[in-house]
Amino acid sequence: MAGRIAHRILIALALLSAVAGCGYRLESGTARFTDPSVRMDVSPFANRSTTPDAGAMVAAHFREELRRSGFRGTFGNIGANYLVEGTVREVRSDIFSHGSDRFALENRLTLVVDVRVVEVVRGGVLWKESGLSETASYFSGTDAQYTEANRRAAFEQVVRRMAVRLSQTLRVLL
Repeated sequence: MAGRIAHRILIALALLSAVAGCGYRLESGTARFTDPSVRMDVSPFANRSTTPDAGAMVAAHFREELRRSGFRGTFGNIGANYLVEGTVREVRSDIFSHGSDRFALENRLTLVVDVRVVEVVRGGVLWKESGLSETASYFSGTDAQYTEANRRAAFEQVVRRMAVRLSQTLRVLL
């Protein structure tokens, strides 16, 4: 008898939880972030570094990461709701470790970016940050092509990390 009552209570609880959960769905981002009518101007970032196309790469990866994280609006400067401006201030390589022959074995590449997001309609600055940085290590050797290939891979890694960071922050703000 006690088993039947427990069984009925479990069935009733299962039905109640099914009814309570009906229609509930998980959404990522806020309404403005996922609104398809939102238009955002993300032009190539200004490049003050010695790395060619650094600003263009950061902006391209940023747009790609916005899409990946759920942004459903469009990109373009005509009729934009939000203006994203940025500057790649610096891309530098620092020696991190030496080998026994006094040549650098490991280097650390650092990307430094300034960013500003303006809400065009209201004219107010939504977010402004200076000196955002990301780092990645890469190995070097006596072969210049090996070292440059590793440096380029490290550069792409820090650009991707920066794009994710910017996208996550913008997603919270919108």
